[in-house]
Parts: sequence; C-alpha cells; structure tokens
Amino acid sequence: MSRNEPLPVVIVGGLHADARRHVVERLLTAVPGSVALHHDLATATQGTVRRVVRDASGVLATGDAPLVNDCACCALREDLVPELDRLAAEGTTRLAVVELWDSVEPKAMAEVVAAHSGDELLLTNVITAVSPALVLPYLGNGDDLAEAGLAAAATDRRTVADTWARQVEYAPVLALVDDPEADEQDHALLTQLHPTARRVDAASGELAALAFAGFDVEAAASAQHPASALLPQEADESGVSTLVWHQTRPFHPERLFQALEDLCCAAARSRGRFWLADRTDSLLAWDCAGGALCVENAGPWMAALPDAGWELMPPVRRAAAAIDWHPEHGDRCQHLVFTSPGLDGGGIERLLDSCLLTDAEYAAGPEKWRHLPASFAPFLDA
Repeated sequence: MSRNEPLPVVIVGGLHADARRHVVERLLTAVPGSVALHHDLATATQGTVRRVVRDASGVLATGDAPLVNDCACCALREDLVPELDRLAAEGTTRLAVVELWDSVEPKAMAEVVAAHSGDELLLTNVITAVSPALVLPYLGNGDDLAEAGLAAAATDRRTVADTWARQVEYAPVLALVDDPEADEQDHALLTQLHPTARRVDAASGELAALAFAGFDVEAAASAQHPASALLPQEADESGVSTLVWHQTRPFHPERLFQALEDLCCAAARSRGRFWLADRTDSLLAWDCAGGALCVENAGPWMAALPDAGWELMPPVRRAAAAIDWHPEHGDRCQHLVFTSPGLDGGGIERLLDSCLLTDAEYAAGPEKWRHLPASFAPFLDA
C-alpha cells in the first residue's frame, strides 16, 4: 500500500466472542497484509487494558494502555487511534481490523475512527459477527453486563440484551458463522431485526470485499436515531413476526405506564418513538430488549420548533418529519415496532390502543393534557 493512501480500517464487533474471533481470522487470512488490533477490557480490574496486535501468522506485539477515568472504553479510545496511526505510518498494512471487545458497541468506536479519518486513516466498514442460534438467547438476556463480567466501566448499566441489539442493528454487515444448531426461525429473527443489513457467510470470499465497501458514519447514526430510524417493516416468516404500530393520537401517560410491564414482555425486541399527552413537544424514544425498557427524551418534535429551527436540522430529520406530517399536530405520532417469535400482534395492538387518549380526552385539547398525571417524570426528569 502506498504511503499516499489512507489505511483502510474495518471494525468487527459482537458479543458472540467465538464468532467474532472467527470472522477476524477469516479477514486476516483472506486479505494479505492485514493486521488485527484488539484491546482486551477483561484486564481493566487490574488497572490496564491489554492491547494485542496480530496478523495471520500470530501475535506481533502486545502492550498495556492505562485506564482513563477508571473507564476501560475511555482507555480504548485514547489508545486506538495512535496505534492505527502507527500502522498507517509504517506503510506495510493493507487493512487494519479493529476487533472490539465483547460489550463495546461499534457506534462509539466507528465515530472515533471516522473523526480521525483523512490522509492517514479511512473507516471502510463495520461488521458484527453473529452465531445465529445465539441471537434469541442473547436478545432475551436481561442481565446487567456487570453480572456477566462484561461491563466496560464501574458505571456501566447496560444489559446483555440491549447491548446485543445495538450491535446487530448498527452494523451494515452481519457476518454469520456456521452454526449447526441454528434453524429457520433464528435466521428469520435476525433478518427482521435488521432487514437492510447485508448478511454474509463468514466463510465466503464476499466477506473480504465487504471489509473495503465503505461506511458513512452520519448515515449510520441517522438510521439509529429515534426520529429518523430505519425501523423494520411488518413481516411474518418461520414463526417470527414484526408488528408496526402507527397512530396519530397521544398516549395517556398513566395508562401507558400501567401497561409497560405487559408491553415489555410482549416481544423479544421493540423500539421506536412515541408521544405523551402531558409532554406534547417532546419526541420520546422507546428501546426495549430482554424485558427491560429504556425511555429517553430525544429532543423536540419538528412541529414544536420555530421556522428557523428547521434549518438547523439535518435533511434526513426533515424528510422523516415530512413523511409523518399531520395537518393538525405535525410529525407528532406513535411509531413502535415489535419483533419476536410467537408474537401476539393483535393483543399488543389492543393494549397500545387502550393507552391512547379517548375521544373525550383528545377533544379537551393540549392545555388539559398538560395536567394529566406525569407518570413518566421519574424517568424523564431525573
């Protein structure tokens, strides 16, 4: 590789550690001159992060990176780019494969590498390694990462399920490792979780080509943002179903809050955006996996912004608002997606419908809505 060309960098992640290592080894074998860089966060309890650099022949170098603010992921960020710059300066590496540790999410690392892309580095793709038979067990695992020994910091409050869901849904390429225990339902679930992903057999020659395919970090972030997410469409295959529920009336906060337990247990995965009557200007994000729900304020609805505010929003956000636009309340809406084997779509729809404002409540108008019980305040105002 010429020194005048940036070093291609591909990120490989995933909680399925054996599958991830297999994918990395395949890339090292398939792309001559490739080098893998891995930071082992399991040693963080001893105060350091262990760095391993290897190629197809074996380990080339090892080293320790000190913790930063008692955060293993912070140490990874601080050490990763200098190591990539070193490989780029040597001018002999054709492809740098960044193998993420188990619970490190690819979005954060992709944005770190992309922020330093230029004459020396170029992020060329993000791949999540998958063992298909483990997709549902991991998606249903509500244990905290700390309980599983996978926390990246003392303050890490993520669960196995929500971490795995984001790893799958962010990457444009899912590399599937041969798994004799996987069946059609496992593959259908994976397809419905991320229908736009390129699913490729890790043993195929296509994997190496996809490592150089290109990656747009801004487009990837937009595809995950609740206001403009590329959510799955309705589907039903091999016992796995996806329900898309879309309404243009706000939720009664108290009735929705009382239904949360049933809704969280109704599907292996649910996500989207929603509208509470007592917070009529706030676009709220719904993110549920493993029976645990995360609700966050994702900023204002476009309809709540002054005209000048529209110009500050990215085009993809304005386009998403235009698709949902309603003559009375703009882009405010309910757009929730539920995916699971054995999904009771009708039951979920009836439960969600019962949480909407009644005709009489809706007719009372926004000023009355503001005085409804603020049931979500402990989560949104903390």
